[in-house]
Amino acid sequence: MKISVLLLLGLFAPLGAAEPTAAPDAPALTQLLREFLDGASRNDVAMHERFWADELIYTRAIGQRLSKADILKEIKTEAASTPKPTETERSTFSAEDIRVLQYGATAVVAFRLVSKTNKTGKTETANYFNTGTFVKRDSKWQAVAWQATKIPEDADQKK
Repeated sequence: MKISVLLLLGLFAPLGAAEPTAAPDAPALTQLLREFLDGASRNDVAMHERFWADELIYTRAIGQRLSKADILKEIKTEAASTPKPTETERSTFSAEDIRVLQYGATAVVAFRLVSKTNKTGKTETANYFNTGTFVKRDSKWQAVAWQATKIPEDADQKK
């Protein structure tokens, strides 16, 4: 009986290592997120290259699943086929209520994405809950998984 209990404790002891730490890299991940959103506001291909891991799984709010290659292709196609929007027409992205959990070289970043687009003098705002899973390799964080969920306009956006 004592051996069985000790064996079970030994089997489950490694699970304690999966507990999140105090997220020592939260400032770096928050900065990376803000830099990415600034770059995404400008369709900065280099920023997308840096931010997304090659094996990315991205699930859009509309239910589409994309890879890093899909995202890069879409950005490059959009940049080549449409005239550059003026400053008053472009969308800008920001993050609010950022929460970071860190598990060693893996981190989960959850936040509310605020998208503002100026169309014919009127600003349209959309809000999304986003959750990204990051892995740290060679001292760099990259997103390996991403989920975006549109927040209905009449919902409490602080939750």
